[in-house]
Amino acid sequence: MSSKTLLEIKNLTTEFKTKSTYIKAVDNISFNLNKAEILGIVGESGSGKSVTSLSVMRLLPFPYGKITDGQIIYHKDDGQSIDILKISEKEMQRYRGKEMAMIFQEPMTSLNPVFTCGNQVAEAILLHQKTSKKQAKEKTLSLFEEVRLHNPRHIFKSYPHQLSGGQKQRVMIAMAISCKPSILIADEPTTALDVTVQKNILDLIKQLQKKYDTSVIFITHDLAVISELADYVIVMYKGKIVEKGNTYDILHNPKHPYTKGLLACRPPLNKHLKYLPTIKDFMKTDAHGVVTEKQKSITAFVNNLIITDEQRKKETEKIYTKKPVLQVKNLNTFFPTNKNIFGKTTDYIKAVNNVSFDVYPGETLGLVGESGCGKTTLGRALLQLIKSGQGQIIYKGVDITKLSNRELRKLRKNISIVFQDPYSSLNPHITAGEAIMEPMKVHGIIKNYKARKNKAIELLKEVDMDESHFYRYPHEFSGGQRQRICIARALSLNPEFIVCDESVSALDVSIQAQVLNLLNKLKKEFNFTYIFISHDLSVVKFMSDRMIVMKDGEIQEIGDVDQIYSNPKTEYTKNLISSIPCENF
Repeated sequence: MSSKTLLEIKNLTTEFKTKSTYIKAVDNISFNLNKAEILGIVGESGSGKSVTSLSVMRLLPFPYGKITDGQIIYHKDDGQSIDILKISEKEMQRYRGKEMAMIFQEPMTSLNPVFTCGNQVAEAILLHQKTSKKQAKEKTLSLFEEVRLHNPRHIFKSYPHQLSGGQKQRVMIAMAISCKPSILIADEPTTALDVTVQKNILDLIKQLQKKYDTSVIFITHDLAVISELADYVIVMYKGKIVEKGNTYDILHNPKHPYTKGLLACRPPLNKHLKYLPTIKDFMKTDAHGVVTEKQKSITAFVNNLIITDEQRKKETEKIYTKKPVLQVKNLNTFFPTNKNIFGKTTDYIKAVNNVSFDVYPGETLGLVGESGCGKTTLGRALLQLIKSGQGQIIYKGVDITKLSNRELRKLRKNISIVFQDPYSSLNPHITAGEAIMEPMKVHGIIKNYKARKNKAIELLKEVDMDESHFYRYPHEFSGGQRQRICIARALSLNPEFIVCDESVSALDVSIQAQVLNLLNKLKKEFNFTYIFISHDLSVVKFMSDRMIVMKDGEIQEIGDVDQIYSNPKTEYTKNLISSIPCENF
């Protein structure tokens, strides 16, 4: 790795305008990016890491975001140095995309839905390179091959909505490297992706970085991901850099309590914990914003939380002495894909194919697999939100596949669901309190408004929120807070059985730890039974007693989580496990 400095950030301050004041999103930070280096920037949502990258690219939302101080100096290969904050927007457009490129967090919102993927990448090539449309197309097809997209000509003609999340992210990477930029900024490019897809994307970025000698700024909330990628790490908290150094030193000998908290809050694979450590376990902040340390050693703190194998065996043995609360027998859910000229279906996708399993009262059954494996379809079929085909779903002795819509509505008081995306699960036009009260009103559980309101406030407190949140709208909350509201809403009907469908997949690891702890606390208090769906095997292992691994709509294996992790029977499960970022620092 070269020691030549490519980018210098000096005393950068970026502010956002609110109704009454300015908020410092990035507060007087300084760091360098060297030639051919991968620099990791780590922190929770709101830490300022993404705003830092947008400041470098000069993509702050106008007129709310504003760089109020500092320098961003780009040292070109020809020896010329440019402060990109002092050049015009027209000049910046020549650098943006050609010299500096960016891979955004959410490719679906970054790609234009009305243009094909190929045309969008070709457009970037035509904008910055002297070439014909035919040459731009050929280069795009070559880039699609380079980022390992199967059938590049098909991808070229496809629209963003026709591709999977991993495919869209590869299109974004192809666009970003199309002009062989000196600096590549990757802003949370693997958040909410399957662990196998995430591993492929990380490997791809490393390979391209070496091939083109590119410098990379990789932004994430997960230090486990950084451990596999970065040479140097910056840890950000509330707009400031609290710690920086080479990756090995940061991961093995963290100094700041915030860094220690980030390291500790990811679910471990080699042990069972009573609850997951959180940032609050390692640091506290006084009224003046001064941070003090609560725990000196991560290892010592975590060791006090370990559940022994004997303790776990006693807990799980109690569960399996009971009769199953849910029995799924030979369940099939097929979706039609092709029809003939007479409207008759000629081909199907087998989303759930001949699946059978039991769930016991008080159990958490994990359901794990890649996107498209059928786990979400199965979870929704259990509530008959998606009508299943053949097979039985027997809940407390009743086959719910044979119930009428009216009977199903009554049943859904007992079986509830927490969806993956809390923002789309909540109506933006009603307050959090109204969202929690709505199911009570529909099912006639509490008919008096005042009593419903009191119950909603009680539920908000149960999920570690307060009464003032009752009156706020969804956009006024963070992702973790919105997920807590969705959990409170699910609890409003006093259910016995809850399906959690990827309910923490898009959350920061620290917020994820808080929500997982909350779900376990509520399980003990209310004696819930969970089906916990996730693509993240480490999260499923922490939450679950048993686990089902699914692929192509079928069960690959089912059993105790420790047994599956330590002795996987199928190549598919082995691949899932090997794709998990290493967290044993």
